[in-house]
Amino acid sequence: MNSNDIVQLAAEASDDKRAEDIVALDMREVSLIADYFLICHGSNERQVQAIARSIKDAAEEKGIDVKRLEGFDQARWILVDIGDVVCHIFHKDERSYYNLERLWGDATRISLSVGQEG
Repeated sequence: MNSNDIVQLAAEASDDKRAEDIVALDMREVSLIADYFLICHGSNERQVQAIARSIKDAAEEKGIDVKRLEGFDQARWILVDIGDVVCHIFHKDERSYYNLERLWGDATRISLSVGQEG
């Protein structure tokens, strides 16, 4: 799977757990951190954890190594590092505070084929 397929897989896994405002940013021209950022949020800690777990499970089912999962216990901002794709799952309150979409405003949004694309 290429990084474009992986970000789509992560978006679908997020959507399955009713993540809100799912956004994918193409980071290739603006950062060396990753090819794509996936950003979404949940309305409470349990939902945020469920979204992160869904992304992790979907990646592992496809044989993709999840390099790191950070912030799971607090569930305010969970980072799931799938190599070329970094997923940021926020609690609704934290997302507006950190506003990664604005911080990385030079990155191009890519369209996702999920029900609630951003």
